[in-house]
Amino acid sequence: MKGLSILHLSDLHINKKSSVDSIKELVSLCNKSSAQFVVITGDIIDCKVKFIKEKLEILNKIEKQTYYISGNHDLFYGFEPLKNCLKNLICLDNKTEIFEYQNKKIAIGGFSDRFSKFFGIKREEQKVLKFLQNYEYAILLAHQPKDYTFALKSNCKLFLCGHTHGGQIYPFHYVVKLSQPFLKGLHYRDQTAIYVNKGLGYWGINFRFKANNEISLLKLR
Repeated sequence: MKGLSILHLSDLHINKKSSVDSIKELVSLCNKSSAQFVVITGDIIDCKVKFIKEKLEILNKIEKQTYYISGNHDLFYGFEPLKNCLKNLICLDNKTEIFEYQNKKIAIGGFSDRFSKFFGIKREEQKVLKFLQNYEYAILLAHQPKDYTFALKSNCKLFLCGHTHGGQIYPFHYVVKLSQPFLKGLHYRDQTAIYVNKGLGYWGINFRFKANNEISLLKLR
């Protein structure tokens, strides 16, 4: 997968206070980037879809192939309405896709968030892993870092996630580390690269300290 570029977004947390201009700016950045495709690893929304429908539909103007999965906030506020808004984006909750790059097939799979069982949604982990195991080049998407163990089981080259906000406000970093194996950035386990995106949005209050928000352009080499 040498030379492949992926634009990694996470934890947008779009809500009533999110500006239309900021979302348009994000879409413009995606379209101008050198990435072959875009992934969003959960928590796109932070309120009910009916209040932000017009804002969410702006994301459909991303011209590059874009894959997304659910986060815990998406499930809480309504994942079905969200999917209905994002008609031009590909939902990979418990699904798989093939992306062709330089005559090679890259398998991409995703999980619904770990909280999905509380919303009557079954995570089809084995189905996704079995598909990914058949390909030399495979990428797994999940919202929470602790799902990295599934990437190791399926021999994925790359695991992408978010959820932590990088702690958002120091010293809450230490609290996050009690429940998640990774807080932010790049890590390696066996032959798998793990990247934890700190996210663009906020949870609770619109404030970050020692955990700046992030858009990641990942270049494989």
